[in-house]
Amino acid sequence: MAILLRFGHCNRRTGCKMELPGLAFAVWMFICLCASVDSYPSGKVREACASMIPCHGSSPQLSPEHTITVNGTEFKPGDKIEVHLSGPDFEGFFIQARDAEHLDSPAVGSFMLVDRRLSQLLTCGRTKNSAVSHTSKAKKKYIKAYWIAPGDAPKRVQFLATVVKKYKIFWVKIPGPIVSQPNAPSPTTPLHATSKAISTSHPVSYLSKPFNASGCGSMKFCIRNPSNCDPESASCFFLSFQQEKTSVFIEMSGPSEGYLAFALSHDQWMGGDDAYLCINDDHRVHVSTAYLKGRSPPVLDSENALEDVSWRLVDGVLQCSFRRSTRLPAYKGRFNLDASYYIFLADGEASEGGLIYKHHHQPLITNGMYNVTGLPQDIGGSRSPRLIKAHGALMFVAWITTVSIGVIVARFFKPVWSHSFLFGKEMWFQVHRMLMLTTVMLTSISFVLPFIYRGGWSQQAGFHPYLGCTVMALTIFQPLMAGFRPSRHAPRRQLFNWFHWSTGTTARILAVVTMFLGMDLPALDLPDPWDTYTMIGFVAWHVSIDVLLEIHSYWLVRKVEVIEDDRVQILQSLTSAEAEGRLFKQIVLTIYVCGNIVFLIAFLAAINQI
Repeated sequence: MAILLRFGHCNRRTGCKMELPGLAFAVWMFICLCASVDSYPSGKVREACASMIPCHGSSPQLSPEHTITVNGTEFKPGDKIEVHLSGPDFEGFFIQARDAEHLDSPAVGSFMLVDRRLSQLLTCGRTKNSAVSHTSKAKKKYIKAYWIAPGDAPKRVQFLATVVKKYKIFWVKIPGPIVSQPNAPSPTTPLHATSKAISTSHPVSYLSKPFNASGCGSMKFCIRNPSNCDPESASCFFLSFQQEKTSVFIEMSGPSEGYLAFALSHDQWMGGDDAYLCINDDHRVHVSTAYLKGRSPPVLDSENALEDVSWRLVDGVLQCSFRRSTRLPAYKGRFNLDASYYIFLADGEASEGGLIYKHHHQPLITNGMYNVTGLPQDIGGSRSPRLIKAHGALMFVAWITTVSIGVIVARFFKPVWSHSFLFGKEMWFQVHRMLMLTTVMLTSISFVLPFIYRGGWSQQAGFHPYLGCTVMALTIFQPLMAGFRPSRHAPRRQLFNWFHWSTGTTARILAVVTMFLGMDLPALDLPDPWDTYTMIGFVAWHVSIDVLLEIHSYWLVRKVEVIEDDRVQILQSLTSAEAEGRLFKQIVLTIYVCGNIVFLIAFLAAINQI
């Protein structure tokens, strides 16, 4: 100011002819020009603290596209209130809290950041950290910060935001919610109208103790996974509905530090569903409704029809409860609760800001349609469709049991059962052929089940379907090739044996790899890492038995060799030598079959539990 005054009093000798008003105008134009050139890309917009108007050389828009929401309606000095700014992509923003009865007054209170990559604190006037702004022009959809109420706060505080979508497209002082101190008197002057997009959420409370399953099946409709589990445990997914006159009280619980959600659906496919989500956002849980469209992520509703919302997050177990009316005709997308639906229960991860990610495993789905306001029941559900369960079970039976035993019999039991016949053929051959044809039949039936379930090819199953098709082709090729087997002494018999062995071995190796991949797909998703270790155990079991029998066969051959003058005289044929170990081989085969059955039962039990 001193400089301006000095310039304004230039004398004739200096040659200055510009008066103070003219120079001030020029300086003001220069500042605005510089500001408009870089448009505050760093977010340091302290010059706009009072007006909240960016100097972009254009007029602000009238109808805002972005909304401000908060997590409460009352505050006391020292309280922290969550402030959310959300909407279509925007580059810049500027948030303040002001006296609701004097919106031209200075900013009130201070802010605390959640994500320093997207937002920064500014000091407007004498109040430190009294505004929040952007850090760069990077596009964003959502901003969250905490407002800390000062000791001398006015009775009512309103949040305001300026949002810049593009350089020439911006909104100034978008009105947000008004929060009041308890027992605040009625305002002496009319308060400024707030945006229609203000959240209408009801007060939220904290659950003092965990849920329990008392009343399930008698007073309330319950879904539990695993069956009959205790919602207080860290491994129990729990959902209950209890009718109360014209409303339903709902409890949801499960091991998740991200989100829990359930949906009501007319079928067992995602899409066109009424969803309810409990989302952990920085150790505070938000409960919201959403309507699911297709397989796209849910879009949370701006208006919330839920009442008596409570939540709890302890030791990785997220619990929330709320009440909603049985019928909500005024809310589009909310189903009537006095009808029958399939019920989905899902969990997944959530990032900072409450953004949710796709559930990493298949949701729990009820086996039938249920009316949650009807007869109370205590039911379970499945995280895997029945067709996919059948697919996995049949493949385990085929490639853990029948094919493995069939290979062992063909490889080591020719001499043992060479003189035993079944239906006119050697017993080892008949047993081998019966087991292999059973494998072909089971694999063929299992192969078509996923296509029936999906209605076509699955684009989300990785390499599993490609390897599965390869195994299926080799499985069909093996018996076809066996049908053209040359006679025992034919010149091409050795070539056939090598082709037959290599094709079968390749199919078995690929089948094991395919099962490894399939066990962790969302549609089945056996317990991890139990499934991997168990499959490794089966492979080690099979290989160890195979090696043991190979060593035994070699030992029998060496036993009957007599070395004379550097010449080996075979006193007994290989067939006779193998026959000497008949008892040992039969014992090993019995142990091997029992071990295979143990592995099979373990996998089938795991499939039944999901």
